[in-house]
Amino acid sequence: MSNVYDIPRAESPKDVGVSAKVVKDFLNDAVKQGYELHSLMVIRHGKVAVEWYNEPYNKDTPQSVYSISKSFTSTAIGFAISEGLISLDTKLVDIFPDYPPKKADERFEKLTVRNLLRMSSGKQPSFLSDKSKIDWIEDYINSPWVFEPGEKFLYINENIFMLSAIINRVTGMSMREYLEPRLFKPLGIDFPFWETDRNGIEAGGWGLYIKTEDIAKLALCYQQKGKYNGVQVIPEEWTVEATKKQIDNEYNRPGTDASFGYGYCFWKNSIDEDSFRADGMFSQFGIGIPQYDATVVLTSAVTDETGCLDFLFKYFPKAFQETDQETETVENTMVEHLFTSDRSPMEDVIKNRYIKFRKKILLNLTGFQLSVLPMAVTYMLTDKPGNIDMVKFDFCDKECTMKWSEGLETNIIVIGLDGRYRYSKITLGNIDFTVCANAIWLDNESFLVTIRPIQTVAKRNLIFEFHPKDKVVMIPSSSPSGAEILNNLTGFFEQMIPNKTILNLFIKVMTFAPKLMEPKHYGKFIEK
Repeated sequence: MSNVYDIPRAESPKDVGVSAKVVKDFLNDAVKQGYELHSLMVIRHGKVAVEWYNEPYNKDTPQSVYSISKSFTSTAIGFAISEGLISLDTKLVDIFPDYPPKKADERFEKLTVRNLLRMSSGKQPSFLSDKSKIDWIEDYINSPWVFEPGEKFLYINENIFMLSAIINRVTGMSMREYLEPRLFKPLGIDFPFWETDRNGIEAGGWGLYIKTEDIAKLALCYQQKGKYNGVQVIPEEWTVEATKKQIDNEYNRPGTDASFGYGYCFWKNSIDEDSFRADGMFSQFGIGIPQYDATVVLTSAVTDETGCLDFLFKYFPKAFQETDQETETVENTMVEHLFTSDRSPMEDVIKNRYIKFRKKILLNLTGFQLSVLPMAVTYMLTDKPGNIDMVKFDFCDKECTMKWSEGLETNIIVIGLDGRYRYSKITLGNIDFTVCANAIWLDNESFLVTIRPIQTVAKRNLIFEFHPKDKVVMIPSSSPSGAEILNNLTGFFEQMIPNKTILNLFIKVMTFAPKLMEPKHYGKFIEK
């Protein structure tokens, strides 16, 4: 049921000048390209023309939007500036006098809010730091300098965490509490979950969970110079400045849409001088195209963000330029075809028995223990789950249950065996997830379980091989895979490691990382 805060819906795409045929071509071609899309919302003239979801993703479930979080943090800064709490030239040293650098450096005296917003701080914290064990503010302040503040663009997640910490410090409340009456309520966005550090400060640059339409509301509000449903929500001056090119980044993946300029936590697009986007890992986009009075939101699990954005821009703004002759709609689809298989006699052997797995020493030393949550989800969590253990299956006619523990957390899910999903609630890393799961027998001794936490972009695959003498091998994989993620991060590594020799050596070492991070796990049945 719609409410007064929803974006109005058009009778059909044609009614607001959107070609349903072009949109369908886009979705069909995405399948051919192997792009896993999760949702699409197309808005024109202030009305939703297309709203499409790929089951099990839907309009009601918040998803992790990765770096789209940054655009919400930027908005909080815009409010704080308009209220006189800070300015663009406010210095970090004045906000955090209780965090003096361990090593004095005059550059710290120059570091401002503007530098953080434009990704020009000159700071470079280690992306290998275990965030569950450090004070994030202290770690940032004492991280290495790589250039003078304001000198150039370098995309650093922790810059935006520091903006979140600034909001916390100057307002005396969390960023979500600060945004609740100013942004969330006026836009009709439910109070969201946002990952935090151990002190309760939102991550800022990542970790926000919101719905597809919530992304659309923010992008549309910025496109309308801060107005939503005719009411001024975000200060107009801020929306103009934040979506304007504030710094050159032409050397950042040259020739791609990552090199057309950066505003205050918004990227500029190649398709139009005034176009902008909120942009998150795995191709989450909230795009404003003022020239066509249009907004496009895409959520997906595509690691090649540059390729996905190029692909998107082949069809948009084309969808606003071509005219349909007939009224058409765009129907929802299913993200994957679910299979069924013959049942195995092993079910009677393994049901209601516990499987204990040996811990992997290397994974525990690096802080990346194997979890039912895929690597794409866990790598930046403050409280990392992991060490899958004490697995127990119980089988019935069309489904089974799987119970397991990770540290102090124990969960049980229902798994479809009839070609349909089953939905369950779990808690891992102190975060609640809804998962859908199904499974098939690959042969009489090999059982494939797929688990998709629908608040995330990713899917976990676990193959359980049952061997003689009660031995069990668990073979994990995930989608997007670790190899895909690392391949897509090559451009990021090039920025972080300017020395070509060291860079090439690092990339070679990292090619082995996916196999090291998702190794086979060995266990056996035990009596409990």
